[in-house]
Amino acid sequence: MSLSSFLPETRHLLRLCGPILVAQVAQTTMSFVDTVMAGQISATDMAAVAVATSFWLPIILLVQGVVMALTPIISQLNGARRQNEVAGAVHQGFWLTLMVMIPASLALYFSPMILHWMDIEPLLAEKTTGYLHGILWGMPAYALYQVLRNFSEGLSHTKPTMMIGFIGLGINVPANYVLIHGKFGLPQLGGVGCGYASALVFWAMLIAMIIYTHRSALLSRFAVFATLTAPDMARIGRIFRLGFPIAMAIFCEVTLFTVVALLLAPLGADVVAGHQIAINFSSIIFMLPLSLGMALTIRVGHSLGEGRAEQAKVASIVGIGFGTLTAVLTAVGTALARDWISGIYTDDTFVLELAASLLLLASLYQISDSVQVITAAALRGYKDTQVIFYITLFAYWCCGLPIGMVLGLTDWLVPAMGPHGFWIGFLVGLTIAAFLLIRRLYRIYEQVHHRDCAGLPLVDGL
Repeated sequence: MSLSSFLPETRHLLRLCGPILVAQVAQTTMSFVDTVMAGQISATDMAAVAVATSFWLPIILLVQGVVMALTPIISQLNGARRQNEVAGAVHQGFWLTLMVMIPASLALYFSPMILHWMDIEPLLAEKTTGYLHGILWGMPAYALYQVLRNFSEGLSHTKPTMMIGFIGLGINVPANYVLIHGKFGLPQLGGVGCGYASALVFWAMLIAMIIYTHRSALLSRFAVFATLTAPDMARIGRIFRLGFPIAMAIFCEVTLFTVVALLLAPLGADVVAGHQIAINFSSIIFMLPLSLGMALTIRVGHSLGEGRAEQAKVASIVGIGFGTLTAVLTAVGTALARDWISGIYTDDTFVLELAASLLLLASLYQISDSVQVITAAALRGYKDTQVIFYITLFAYWCCGLPIGMVLGLTDWLVPAMGPHGFWIGFLVGLTIAAFLLIRRLYRIYEQVHHRDCAGLPLVDGL
């Protein structure tokens, strides 16, 4: 690939990626703010927020994953100049979201029952339950907001995501303060208040997105709110079949880290703390390839809709190449600054040294993670999602986790390595996933090329 095609495509991806990245950072900052502000009340309140997040985040990401199917659908319809079908796709997305929300809400409502089966302090269990029941009120708004967000991003219009992310962050801080500390005559809810504050933020973001969709010169042309298409179970089923593997792939990744944290718990709080530092910092860095991947899905889908198979291929190669280069730079930076990074989180000597050593492994992890998440995003642009789930399940749960358990907890191959063994497992799993996803992408290139040569349409309808 020539430099003349690499640079323009990189600039195009970065224009799409920038607002998405800012929005992701704003969302991550909201979780950080919740933890810090709850911690000002007590360690129990802070722990309640952390435990509750481990329950609601996988559930809400499942819903979000299903809705993410709308991005490639809408980007392909827009690229194919089939704008008259976009509103109908959005409406079916609304109906699907409402259907998915019923079991998701029930799962979230009853999830605190698990706390009674564990050896959890009663006060911590009570506050965790209160937080979960509070944020439950905002789940419908969050899910419906994701529909409109994917509608906008599918049209290559990513700026609303950024602006509304800032609106959410701007409301989150004062809402937390009022509900946590009981201002303006409201009861003092402590960490539980963060759950209700998050629900309020989700509704504010939905309302802001509805107003923007109605007033935007670009989005209003599609008249999403002019009429409401009746539920079409066949079309809803197609969206679900496309989105459910995305949701399950996300779920497999999120729950993997939860399981590893539980497996490390018997090794002591210091070990868990060191591991958590490495995970937390890696999650921040992960925002870069994640945002680039979201932009790549849009770009690939739009190119395919226009019937430009070669352009879709160029976009995906450029995205993976630029993402890998960025990951190499962040990996070098992480390796060189690992002691300083660990010092931001703790001054405990043992935790600091453990976290620094894990960050060295995390620097390598960033490269494989970047390649696999961006390649998976390219495949989503081609609407090839089922294989992503199968590869993710195999690489993470059949390879990465077992290797991590053997190296981390047993003496079968080497003396038990503790968290280092699990991080080696992460690295192996992600590398396998990256390799298999790239193989799949090249196979898709061949399939699309043959369709193009045969004069067949590159994309289907909803």
